[in-house]
Amino acid sequence: MVNLYRDTGVVLRTHKLGEADRIVTLITRRHGKVRAVAKGVRRTSSRFGARLEPFGHVDVQFYTGRSLDVITQVETVDAFALPLVADYQRYTAASAIAETADRLSAEEGEPVLKLYMLVVGALRALAGGERDSSLVLDAFFLRAMAYAGWAPAITECARCGLPGPHKAFSVSAGGSMCPNCRVPGCVHPSHEVLTLLAALLHGEWTVAEASLPVPRRDASGLVAAHLQWHLERQLRSLPLVERRARETIIPAQ
Repeated sequence: MVNLYRDTGVVLRTHKLGEADRIVTLITRRHGKVRAVAKGVRRTSSRFGARLEPFGHVDVQFYTGRSLDVITQVETVDAFALPLVADYQRYTAASAIAETADRLSAEEGEPVLKLYMLVVGALRALAGGERDSSLVLDAFFLRAMAYAGWAPAITECARCGLPGPHKAFSVSAGGSMCPNCRVPGCVHPSHEVLTLLAALLHGEWTVAEASLPVPRRDASGLVAAHLQWHLERQLRSLPLVERRARETIIPAQ
């Protein structure tokens, strides 16, 4: 039928609608961000209510409605939500990933295949539990910024392109800065921090996982500041992730 279409997506968030329905926001493989109504999913008798929780990776059939589409069928592709909601640190990291993806896919119906794949890959890594959740989150942030055209300059000057590494870093100016281009207010990350940022951006996990707690903390601060500078407002979920990361670093020192 013309009014039906199907796609694979990740549930980013949900909102209550009426007494038994929900509005579900997904990032999908072919249709970008989709907001659709799931009727009756808040009832205990719902056939697919549990499949439409945040972080669920699902195959969905939609019916094209006048204002919002309607979800008519749901099948689970990956049950990412189960391991994520059982672990506070992984859950908050996944929440920050979902919120970022929602912000970066502002236009509904516009294909964002690369962003969708980044979300699926990051949630799969978090759910698997084999990598440190803070590293997974920062890698996602860096790659999502690269997708959006906001990747910080790490190995060259953000203004003139002079190869580095350079000792100065400015979030507002776009990243690393050479002595001739540096602006007031620069910070001075260590060589280990810049090495970690480059490793996370390019998927060099052996290098990233060998990093120490202090460079990880400093790198996370730079990544968060750079992302929120471009988003022009703070991520609501990010302070929870940062607080948890500090708690895990302290005992290791």
